[in-house]
Amino acid sequence: MSRRQQRIDIEIMARRKRKLTEKEKAEKKRRQKEFMTIFLNGKQKRVRRPPTIDGMDVDEFILHNADPIWLVQNEMWELLAERNDSIGQINSDDDPFFE
Repeated sequence: MSRRQQRIDIEIMARRKRKLTEKEKAEKKRRQKEFMTIFLNGKQKRVRRPPTIDGMDVDEFILHNADPIWLVQNEMWELLAERNDSIGQINSDDDPFFE
């Protein structure tokens, strides 16, 4: 290998990555918000992130913030039953006359 060829090989290996433009940075940030990386069969796959509200899962947000009328209107009977059970336990602990 000639001296010139060695120098070219070294220049190619030592080449620095270019910086991303503002538009490329914005696109990268948008993709990171929309997708997440998981491993399937030893390979990385990009999948869409599950929807969240204020950083909480949608079901968890509904469980904490929905009122009984909204739960009935949207036919979420199981959440309404869970909510009533948890409220009943709280009331029975606080009030000695609670039945």
